[in-house]
Amino acid sequence: VTHSIPACIGSMTINGKQLDNESPVSIFAVNKCYETVQDGTFFDGSGFAALVREGYKVRSDVNITLEFRTTAAHGVLLGVSSARVDAIGLEIIHGKVLFHVNNGAGRLTASYEPRGTNSLCDGKWHKLQANKSKHHISLIIDGNLVHTDNPYVQSTSADTNNPIYVGGYPADVKQNCLTSKTSFRGCLRNLVLTKGQHTELFDFSRAFDLRGVFPHSCPGAEH
Repeated sequence: VTHSIPACIGSMTINGKQLDNESPVSIFAVNKCYETVQDGTFFDGSGFAALVREGYKVRSDVNITLEFRTTAAHGVLLGVSSARVDAIGLEIIHGKVLFHVNNGAGRLTASYEPRGTNSLCDGKWHKLQANKSKHHISLIIDGNLVHTDNPYVQSTSADTNNPIYVGGYPADVKQNCLTSKTSFRGCLRNLVLTKGQHTELFDFSRAFDLRGVFPHSCPGAEH
């Protein structure tokens, strides 16, 4: 077993003596437990999760679905890039969700802005689906569809080869389809990437790098 248990542990005794877990000698990647917990992974706004160490190849088609819950108006949701310009990115900017794609010829963006007083940053769960099909891109938030025309019709493949960064990314990593450097604060769940017939549900506890991210433990209310 190479990853920690996603759980809460309390009242541990050794040889009849209860351990003092309030003042440990050292601590690493241990968060507090919550009385009310929901399914999901908690991002504390300081880091990111890195998935697919060998690099994720978006190429011509990809469909991304996830659910998010936040009270912050800014934050990176997901980015996959290359050393060149090819990349995809999902982020929240000023309460809008933006889906950026660059197939090599230029960046294209689908933007969803909630109408009226509705907010995506209300601490409630919202469903997101981002789809890239060759040079077409679309974004569906809570069933509301936005898509954008692409002038670069000859350019259809995003030739990415870097890991999938979720909730943020390291300072020394280039992301060609993200404008924000702000790490996401809130909860994410049910991250699924689909390419053709291949569907992959990502388990954050199996990320190869986790900073400020607590898998399978989403507090029921903001703390």
